[in-house]
Amino acid sequence: MTDHKDPKPKASRLSFLRRPSTRYSLGAILIVGIATGVIFWGGFNTAMEATNTETFCISCHEMGDNVYPEYKETIHYSNRTGVRATCPDCHVPKEWTHKMVRKVEASKELWGKLIGTIDTREKFEDKRLTLARREWSRMKSNDSRECRNCHSLESMSSDKQKQRARVQHRMAAEDNMTCINCHKGIAHHLPEGMTEEDEE
Repeated sequence: MTDHKDPKPKASRLSFLRRPSTRYSLGAILIVGIATGVIFWGGFNTAMEATNTETFCISCHEMGDNVYPEYKETIHYSNRTGVRATCPDCHVPKEWTHKMVRKVEASKELWGKLIGTIDTREKFEDKRLTLARREWSRMKSNDSRECRNCHSLESMSSDKQKQRARVQHRMAAEDNMTCINCHKGIAHHLPEGMTEEDEE
């Protein structure tokens, strides 16, 4: 009498894997879905944060050679308190929804990079006023949201300000003005060819 194993248990396991019960297939889908979501979200968030650094911003020579040296001359780069505002602090919102909108808008800059819109100092200077106006308009439309991440009229000690600044900030509060109305050129050189309207 030969002793051989019954192949039925193996066959039944294979058939179970091919046609799992509804309970097990929903559980498997749920587990795989959650794992995939966590991996996707982690990768997406890591990529977003990697593109949200000063190092990333100045990796393009258009920024590194033009506006970055200007920024290094300002109080936002070096000051007595040691608090530094980097590129994303001023140009990328902190709130997730606004950040995603800004990232989508900024993705157009990749096309400009590919076709060399501002790849020389001369081209950059020719477009500087247009680029500045676009950023000023964005900041006016969102009430200088990124500035207000660090600065607010309510938290300023007006008695520690010079009289001119104290008066200007009081007027700004009364007239519902926003930071960029008065602080153009705070981190970068002002472009040539500005009009009176640009000064407002």
